[in-house]
Amino acid sequence: MLVFVTGGTGFIGSCTIPHLLARGHRVLGLTRSETGSAALEKLGVTPHPGSLQDLESLRSGARQADAVLHLGFEHDFSRIAEVSALDRNAIEAMGSVLEGSHRPFIVASGTALLAPGRACTEDDGARPVSDSSPRSSEQTAASFVARGVAAGAVRFAPSVHGREKQGLVTRLIEIARQTGLSAYIGDGHNLWPAVERGDAGELCALALEKAEAGARWHAVAEEGLSLRAIAEAIGRGLNVPVVSKTPEEGLAHFGWLGRFVGLNVPASSRKTRESLGWQPRGIGLIQELDEFFADAGVTP
Repeated sequence: MLVFVTGGTGFIGSCTIPHLLARGHRVLGLTRSETGSAALEKLGVTPHPGSLQDLESLRSGARQADAVLHLGFEHDFSRIAEVSALDRNAIEAMGSVLEGSHRPFIVASGTALLAPGRACTEDDGARPVSDSSPRSSEQTAASFVARGVAAGAVRFAPSVHGREKQGLVTRLIEIARQTGLSAYIGDGHNLWPAVERGDAGELCALALEKAEAGARWHAVAEEGLSLRAIAEAIGRGLNVPVVSKTPEEGLAHFGWLGRFVGLNVPASSRKTRESLGWQPRGIGLIQELDEFFADAGVTP
C-alpha cells in the first residue's frame, strides 16, 4: 500500500514509518519544511509538502494514497481548543476524499479519561467532547464509517516513552527540574499506563493493515504504573526530594497538568494483542527513566 502519514517526523511517526517500510508499504509523508523533507527522505519516504493547516495539501495526500495514518497533532495544551479544532478540520478534510472507498483511515487518540477509576478497554467509547476536553479525533474519524471509510483509532497511553522523551512524564521531569521537587498527588497509588514508542509504532502499522471500520486499538504495554513510582524514579534521577501534594496544591504545582496527575487511568490492551498479534517488547517506563538519567549524567 501507499500510506499517507501525517506527523511522520514526530516522536511516534518516526518510529512507525520503519515498520511500514519493513512490511513492504510505501510512504508519502506530510512535511512543511525542507528539514522535514530531508528527514523523511532519510527514512526512505516521499515528502508531501503541506501542513495540518493546509487542508488542500491533506486532501491531495489522502487522494493519492491507499491508506491514511494521521499522527500529526500540535501538542500545545495552552491552546487546546484551537489545536483540537485544527485536528478536527484536518481529519474532515482527509476523510472527505476517502468517502466510499473503504480505504483505511487511522487516527491517533488516547486512553486517558475514558474510564477514570478502572482499566479502560477497547470496548469503551470515546470520551464526550467538552470545553475542558475538546479533542474529538476519534469521534470525527468514526463519523466517516457510515460514509464508506474503514476509519479507526489507535489510542495511546499517556506515556509513550523513548530515551529522549516520555510523553506526559516529560512534563513531570521539567516541573521537577524547575521546582526542585518530584511530586505526586495524595498517596500516589493512582495508575498511568505506558508503552515504549517502538512498540507503539509497530502497533500503528498492524492496525493499518487490519483496517476494521470503527475499530479501536490500545497502544498500552504496561497497564498501570503508580504515580508515586514514577515520581520516585524522577527523584532518583534528578536527586531531588519526592513529596506528596494535596489536589489543591497540585493544581498550582503542576499547572495545566495538575488536573491529570492525580487521576487513576489504567488501560488494558488485551483485545488489541489478541486481534493484531501485537506483543510489546520494549523496556518499561521506570527502566527507561533510570537509563535516561544515567545516559544524561544528570546532576542536581
